[in-house]
Amino acid sequence: MSYIMVDIEADGPIPGEYSMVQIGAIVIRGDLDESFYGQLRPISENFVVEALNVSGLTREDTETFDDPMLVMQQFEEWVLEVTNNRPIFVSDNNGFDWMFVCWYFQKFLRRNPFGHSSQNLGSLYKGLVGDMSKNFKHLRKTRHTHNPIDDARGNAEAFMSLNKDYGLKVKLS
Repeated sequence: MSYIMVDIEADGPIPGEYSMVQIGAIVIRGDLDESFYGQLRPISENFVVEALNVSGLTREDTETFDDPMLVMQQFEEWVLEVTNNRPIFVSDNNGFDWMFVCWYFQKFLRRNPFGHSSQNLGSLYKGLVGDMSKNFKHLRKTRHTHNPIDDARGNAEAFMSLNKDYGLKVKLS
């Protein structure tokens, strides 16, 4: 299996009515240099200014981004290129990130290279430490900036730390 850490930024709380505007992904192996980044043009007229402010974007910025179908095709091609077997989607908050990525794959490509499931880094950590109130974010080396590549990289660093420190038996090569 190949683990892919994914992070997205959106202009609202749900896909369809709002838009995923950025996606970043990192293959969890080696020096974390295999990455994907895409900027997606909005698919609806709806947006929440505060959601865009989180990533430092304006609506005008996002309207210049790439066609979502093209970005999702490029993302799928990248996922299939960097994995030689079943890719596993992992994110910090997969309730949010997975919701958008799965919806966009189905909407624009009618398929999803990750299948129908995802893994949640936060839940993994809580289970390992046996405390539902704890979070893994202190394990990141890369600062959390709301740039999806930075955030995916920091989360991948935390995953690699958990794999090493807790003996997860996850082969990351």
